[in-house]
Amino acid sequence: MKYIVAIIRPEKLEAVQQALADVDVYLMTVSDVRGCGRQRGFTEVYRAQEHVVRLVPKLKLEIAVNEPFVEAAVDAIVRAGRSGDYGQVGDGKIFVLDLEDCIQIRTGETGMVAIGP
Repeated sequence: MKYIVAIIRPEKLEAVQQALADVDVYLMTVSDVRGCGRQRGFTEVYRAQEHVVRLVPKLKLEIAVNEPFVEAAVDAIVRAGRSGDYGQVGDGKIFVLDLEDCIQIRTGETGMVAIGP
């Protein structure tokens, strides 16, 4: 079992969800997050005053998958989350972690069965 954490641009959420659904990955948790990387923020003008925004709004997807779905899920996120043909700074990151166990609260099922197909 693997735990996929993806940080993506907010405007890419629907495309990423559709790409994941196309590879039969439907279960995920989505959180609003802020962060900085190579972008180092941006400058915007509000009411004639310049403001530096250092923490850029992003979305964090958390997805638990069984081993056969890992590569397809990661490929789907990369394909749908990339800006243009070659991508841009700020498109995000994907982290794949080992998942020791999963317990479904309602049924008490554990392991791969608790994650689902």
